[in-house]
Amino acid sequence: MRNYFIGAAIAVASVGAALALGAIMLLALGANPIAGYQTMFSAAFGSAEGLAHTAVKAIPLMLVGVGICIAFRANVINIGGEGQMVVGGLFATSTALAIPGAPAVIMLPAILIAGMIGGAFWGAIPGALKAHYNVSEILSTIMLNIVAVQLMNFLLRGPLIDPGEIERGTRIPQTARLPESADLPMLSESLNLHSGILIALVAAILAWVLLWRTGIGFRLRSVGLNPAAARYAGMPVKRNIIIAMTLSGAMSGLAGAILVFGSESHRMVTDGSSMGFTGSAGFNGIVVALFGALHPLWTIPSSFLFGGMLVGAHSLQRVAQVPSALVIALNGLIVVFVVSTEWHRKRLQNKPPKVKDNADNAASIDGAQA
Repeated sequence: MRNYFIGAAIAVASVGAALALGAIMLLALGANPIAGYQTMFSAAFGSAEGLAHTAVKAIPLMLVGVGICIAFRANVINIGGEGQMVVGGLFATSTALAIPGAPAVIMLPAILIAGMIGGAFWGAIPGALKAHYNVSEILSTIMLNIVAVQLMNFLLRGPLIDPGEIERGTRIPQTARLPESADLPMLSESLNLHSGILIALVAAILAWVLLWRTGIGFRLRSVGLNPAAARYAGMPVKRNIIIAMTLSGAMSGLAGAILVFGSESHRMVTDGSSMGFTGSAGFNGIVVALFGALHPLWTIPSSFLFGGMLVGAHSLQRVAQVPSALVIALNGLIVVFVVSTEWHRKRLQNKPPKVKDNADNAASIDGAQA
């Protein structure tokens, strides 16, 4: 319990320090930092509509962050969330187009599983390269992000493009309106809040159960802590590295599927870049995981915080007349402070509790006896 309080205190202090520097940046831009921050957080958390928008924005951040946590426990770093989301979205979209007449009871599990399979496949590739050929997973995942984007552009401008776009000659890279049976159930029509948030919460909890309550999780954490000791104990190190990256990719792939079937347009569309589809959630999810101390459950509030900052960025820009990119800078500052305080956090968490010396103990015993 003491470790959790220390970790939470360090995280809060990191946010406070980042916001303080952000206030200086706002002042330099001629804006009132108090009014700006009040507007930003009020837009994200001050109303039911704002909370709903924040929850929707938090979904892909949470799922990608959970995937990052799983990979990190095996001491591998997954920077490929963007590409895994794209491939997961493509797999889910292709599945929905392949069975357009299927009822929702079949369609919904099929598209979600397909999204996870797509992301898992794209995550397993750098995992296998790392395990068998010691290829840097950072480089391979970044390169696969680019490959995934080009694959998406090819498919959405060719085999998967909306036939209506060809007839009109506009050729916008998007699919046709996907089957209604594939639409994620709505929790609130008026707030435009869909059930993807429940799926993300369940995924985060299941990831925690997997890592700390199952044999697979124990082996993943063992490999991450000490590969040599794990190998000596008979654990297949290479296989567990691949499993970690596969599960991590599956979470990002699920996020991609939810982005498609929870969208207002109910189709997969892009502007030719990964950001056009993911909204940079694959990279922002790394920020969420780091702020959540790379723990699946702490990733939940972390995703809501950063989702709220992204939602409030537009209000901040409108009221304070500053670039919305300022929020991206705030995200970066928070990461810098979190990472830079990691050494202090570990030192405080590993510091033994203070024990009275023998003289103090003796005096306490004498006083009690008196």
